[in-house]
Amino acid sequence: MLFRSTTPADLDRVTAVTVDEPVSWIPADRYLDELAQKMYRPEWTWIAEDGDRVLGRALWWGQSSSEHPVALDCLHVDASVPDRAAVAAGLIAASLKAFADQGARKPPLYNLTLPNGWREDPAVVAAVAWRRDAALAAGLTDEVERLRLEWTPEIGVPATLGRLVFTEASDEEFLDVFRRIAQGSLDNETRRNLALTGAEATAREEMDFYLGCPGERAWWRLARTPQGDVAGLALPSATPYNRNVGYLGVVPEMRGRGYVDDVLAEITRVHAEAGAELVTATTDTANAPMAAAFARAGYRTAQVRLIYSASES
Repeated sequence: MLFRSTTPADLDRVTAVTVDEPVSWIPADRYLDELAQKMYRPEWTWIAEDGDRVLGRALWWGQSSSEHPVALDCLHVDASVPDRAAVAAGLIAASLKAFADQGARKPPLYNLTLPNGWREDPAVVAAVAWRRDAALAAGLTDEVERLRLEWTPEIGVPATLGRLVFTEASDEEFLDVFRRIAQGSLDNETRRNLALTGAEATAREEMDFYLGCPGERAWWRLARTPQGDVAGLALPSATPYNRNVGYLGVVPEMRGRGYVDDVLAEITRVHAEAGAELVTATTDTANAPMAAAFARAGYRTAQVRLIYSASES
């Protein structure tokens, strides 16, 4: 079995691959559209070959401006392969080694999108099983389950009690609040980064990530009490596809007062007033308070994501 990245000459074979399992996958029209935008690239598209047959495909995705891929969007191995997990693991491992050799600072993650209630469907469970085994075998051993949530205009902008004032602020002020919010966070990635690199590096990485997103820096606001005390921050943002919640949080000393509802309402209001027809968000299933805040604001769970990433030590 040969694992390799593709060239333009492989395009027809890459786009001929179809997935008949009930998990997320990338069809030919979307691949071609985003290939033209450099969100997929031949060098980020990997195949497993047996002679002239393509038995596996891994589509790694990044933003148009990305130097290296961000995530594995679609992983498939033909059902005729006796050990699909082993082939998929080899495909992921070969890809990750190449990206590391090309200077990627950390391995991209694997993002597997599933329908709600997926554990109740044996076909979905089976499709997840071999992909999960492959991810773990290839070194993507940190598993997190996340909710993908959606707000649409007919839901209405969540009501607010007007307890907070939202103001512009400097990068230095935002960085300080990022740092404070990280303490006691229930978000898996924040907690992991905090333990590995400390509050300063965690805050800088999170802030740099959102500065690099398609959303506008001018949308960002600090949340303050009427007395001027910082309560948290609201970062309306965007993906290459739609508006999204981005980042929100409340500083530790202000938690327990329900301010998260006010911050989320402000982000939703910004997007609604800009005419957004869809606002997306994600949160870890383990972060029950944040999931509850989204539910109170009318956000609906659209999908579930399993995210596999490399554990760091």
